[in-house]
Amino acid sequence: MKRQNQSSVVEFTLLGFSNFPELQKQLFGIFLVVYLVTLIGNAMIIVIISLEQSLHVPLYLFLLNLSVVDVSFSAVIMPEMLVVLSTEICIITFSGCFAQMYFLLFFGVTECVLLGTMAYDRFAAICHPLSYPMIMNKSVFTKLVMFSWASGIMVATVQTSWVFSFPFCGPREINHLFCDTPPVLELACADTFLFEIYAFTGTVLVVMVPFLLILLSYIRILFAILKMPSTTGRQKAFSTCATHLTSVTLFYGTASMTYLQPKSGYSPETKKLMSLAYTLLTPLLNPLIYSLRNSEMKRALLKLWQRKVDIQHTL
Repeated sequence: MKRQNQSSVVEFTLLGFSNFPELQKQLFGIFLVVYLVTLIGNAMIIVIISLEQSLHVPLYLFLLNLSVVDVSFSAVIMPEMLVVLSTEICIITFSGCFAQMYFLLFFGVTECVLLGTMAYDRFAAICHPLSYPMIMNKSVFTKLVMFSWASGIMVATVQTSWVFSFPFCGPREINHLFCDTPPVLELACADTFLFEIYAFTGTVLVVMVPFLLILLSYIRILFAILKMPSTTGRQKAFSTCATHLTSVTLFYGTASMTYLQPKSGYSPETKKLMSLAYTLLTPLLNPLIYSLRNSEMKRALLKLWQRKVDIQHTL
């Protein structure tokens, strides 16, 4: 019977904010602008770092990977979310839902681990500047990046396959903006206790551990900043650290609240708002926080622009 019920599911309905039709129209315009700004901001970072040889160092190559993740993360979520907001009923196929959840987890977990490795890189650069070239050599950098992407593949493969192995014999309506694990799991008509234990353990390892490492790294960085002789340097470093911590707290905080207890007692509307924090705001804020405020990135952008102008004059 379970096998029959499971195989009979060919599509799901994404409800979005269908209870608030007027709100959906307003959100469509806002989300479209956010999506376009996210794509442009991250695309600029990818192009600048790829073309400027002076930026081919761990700090900026980590940022390049982060921008690739954010562009991909947004591309997986935002188009479907815009469709949900622009139509009264949005149908997504079983395989489409599987694919969306897989890539959401893939890029989400990769970003979790990548942000942790970036914090370690900054800790090594600021707290151990003399030995930094040895600590973060090319081999170490490559291994950290590969580990980040491999973690995403591993978690996405296990978790998505497990969720969609459950039979779905109840309603087909997903009360969410996209195929996230908690709302899809609510439709499963089987005992999900073991999965919930796995989800809790996995979230602790993938979300909480990197977040704690980031906090520890920044505490050490702040102590190093306090020893700076320049007041201006201290203020600038504090400002940078504060914005970084705001971004990672928003990302890790909402992600942990969502995944630590997949069947938590939060209302569907609260879950939707929390999901927007890590799917919408983080990819938008990362280019602003990590790169576009950076003086070297600005110089590289001006250099590339000047190079383009010079080529046009030559032609």
